[in-house]
Amino acid sequence: MQDERGTLFSEVPESVCLLYPSPYHTGMSSLGYQTIYRSIHASGRGAERAFLPDDVDAWKQTRAPLFTYEGQRPVSSFRIVAVSVAYETEIAGLIQALELAGIPPLAADRGPRDPFILCGGPLTFSNPLPLAPFADAVLMGEADETVHQALDIIFASNSHEETLATLGREIPSCFVPTLHGDEMPPIAQCDDAKLPAYGQITTPNTELRDMFLLETSRGCSRGCRYCVMRRSTNGGMRIVPMETIFERIPDDARRVGLVGAAVSDHPKIADIVEKLVDQGREVGLSSLRPDRLNDRFVAALKRGGYKTLTTAGDGPSERVRESLQRKTREKHLVKAAELARLHGMERMKLYMMVGVPGEEDEDIDELVRFSSELSKIIPLSMGVAPFVAKRNTPLDGEPFAGMPIVEHRMDRLRRGVRGRVDVRATSARWAWIEYVLAQGGRAEGLAVLDAVHAGGKFSAWKRAFDALPATRTRRALRIVA
Repeated sequence: MQDERGTLFSEVPESVCLLYPSPYHTGMSSLGYQTIYRSIHASGRGAERAFLPDDVDAWKQTRAPLFTYEGQRPVSSFRIVAVSVAYETEIAGLIQALELAGIPPLAADRGPRDPFILCGGPLTFSNPLPLAPFADAVLMGEADETVHQALDIIFASNSHEETLATLGREIPSCFVPTLHGDEMPPIAQCDDAKLPAYGQITTPNTELRDMFLLETSRGCSRGCRYCVMRRSTNGGMRIVPMETIFERIPDDARRVGLVGAAVSDHPKIADIVEKLVDQGREVGLSSLRPDRLNDRFVAALKRGGYKTLTTAGDGPSERVRESLQRKTREKHLVKAAELARLHGMERMKLYMMVGVPGEEDEDIDELVRFSSELSKIIPLSMGVAPFVAKRNTPLDGEPFAGMPIVEHRMDRLRRGVRGRVDVRATSARWAWIEYVLAQGGRAEGLAVLDAVHAGGKFSAWKRAFDALPATRTRRALRIVA
């Protein structure tokens, strides 16, 4: 913690543990986590951070309880443990962190002396049902405001039952598993006056080392059929004015990360990047849409320290991208490659998906042909992930393509571009696990507990899912092998 800048300390009667169920270097790259941390302090309460250890087994050997960074307090000593969950497999991290803290992971096993487990985070935009066995309550959607309502209620309540009843009654976007069953409440949208979210702590010990994070917009207006951010648009992408962005950036921030689902869609993005570079700062963007790139924009990125131009096509062919309502065309990617080369960048990185509904081998062959052509313009790397259908998207319920098909398509791609394109692929096995949880519910969440207790390897996860009753998940299991 000695390397951090911006750490907050407070000695107040009401303090919350903010638990991130992944290691420090991941958690401290989360803008939402940092924003809630600062917001709780600004409200007059305290907030102390805790993270899943880098080596869980080694931590167990020490027999030390999980404790917070700021006050070295045991996590179990807090009345409230607030957890930000970004993606499905972090549920395993939540289980491990609670057990390291000496807190029963199942809500049904906790007593009046155990902390109240309040969950939120990006997973709530899609499907938090697998969290239900472990959470006392879940704040759906944007928790910028509802987190303070929830803390007011929890600290003021005299009993656990009263707390749950009041949360369910007073906060429309609060999911209380014991009250709501499997019925999901609506997601919350914070007041635009709360935007933008921005970082509080910078540290070299993170994936985005010493970078000040700030959002330029919230939501996305593009409507790609596979993306959960469709649900966060709330009528369209909310743009943060350029002057507001610069008001939030500290004078001593040498590296600035602009965050959002569609940062390059900000109407003033080239102006913002140019001004940051003129101020002598390095710049990073969380998302670059190839159809938004032009000579001026890419030149500014290069001046801001970019060596690799990273963008996404997602579907492997024009036909598949059209079916996904992904508007990226080959001409956009060719132009991006040409601009990257023109401005002296070393490489282009392209993100793609395989196993998309309706995809055939011919679509992979088109990707082989096209990516080979791009590699003649600029050295090309490709990150490839299997398609995973998410709840609350138009492709909700679409089946997982199956490991044999995904691995066949990955192999076809690798062989086709060998020696020309560097291909790095996400594991088909772990994508399937993500799929089962993304489409699952409470039973799948309980299966995670079994998998963690059985060692956490893929075989343990598969055995745990194999033991589930005959449901939609069982049908998904039949296409694994």
